[in-house]
Amino acid sequence: MNTPTASSKPKALIVIPSAAVLPLTEPADHPGVSTGFYLVELAQVLKEFGDEYEFTFATPGGLVPQLEINGLGLSMHAADKFSSATVSATAAQAFRFDVDTFRAKRPGLVARRDSELALARRYLGRLPVSESLPGSDKEVVVLRDDLVKSMQDLPEHTYQSIEQLVLRHRDPEDAFDLSAFDFVHMPGGHAPMVDFVDNPWLGELLHTLRENQVLISLICHAPIAMASAKYRVGADGTAITDLDHAFKGVRVTTVAKSAELFVLSNGYLKIPGKKVRMGYFIDETLRNAGYKVETTTNPTAIKVIWEEGVRLLTSNGPQSIDEHAARLRTLLPRH
Repeated sequence: MNTPTASSKPKALIVIPSAAVLPLTEPADHPGVSTGFYLVELAQVLKEFGDEYEFTFATPGGLVPQLEINGLGLSMHAADKFSSATVSATAAQAFRFDVDTFRAKRPGLVARRDSELALARRYLGRLPVSESLPGSDKEVVVLRDDLVKSMQDLPEHTYQSIEQLVLRHRDPEDAFDLSAFDFVHMPGGHAPMVDFVDNPWLGELLHTLRENQVLISLICHAPIAMASAKYRVGADGTAITDLDHAFKGVRVTTVAKSAELFVLSNGYLKIPGKKVRMGYFIDETLRNAGYKVETTTNPTAIKVIWEEGVRLLTSNGPQSIDEHAARLRTLLPRH
């Protein structure tokens, strides 16, 4: 199990969303689309801090997380060149697509993705992979079968649930202590829209981390976790709602509605001939929950926000992961 052990290394908590299906409100009666978490929004943190930190991995319900195949498109790994890489990839796949030629022209992005997949195998073991969709990038459709095969012989890891983390922290006979962590990081993908929202135990975890001065790091869709901060969980397990909680009113950033609309109408969530809609947009939901949400006019621009009073670091998508990880480094204690 991925649990802390006696070690002189500093500790970091990684909470990965594990939802495998994203519900849709349109088309009517749609069963939902296969989804998961974005590796690129986790791997850079593993790379930056892996030699120094001991990681503990958890998911909301203790389930094995699902890798989002659409998050492995090569443009997703382009960081601050995300916009131009996306335009280039779209144009290259429009006619007479040849996967070998496509990859050969993008050796740096292929190398980065390969290194990040190696980190996933090392730290996360065997993972299920989301299904390709009608609007999926042609190159990742080819990638998926090879990726699934490469995962087959890996051990499947177990993950603690958020409830377990909180209960172990509360147990005086358990050495586990959330205050021992320097930071928690939560990656995005569409999975957080399912299991990070309306989650009382996640709310309790966020507040416990805040009370223990643990830095909270959220990227892309993961800031929807802050919508769960209205909850605390009492000693008897009863969820309590507090709309005037300590996080309310702080600044956050996340994926913009305009970016989501593009993915729904032109990107991998597009269903040909159908209008596609999810149940909500994250930026609107966070505003309604009392946060000061800041997004960019250009949805591919980088936005990173640090709220020192509650030690909360948020950023708005895969394009920001390198800057996010670099900022996280400056905010952590030197060891």
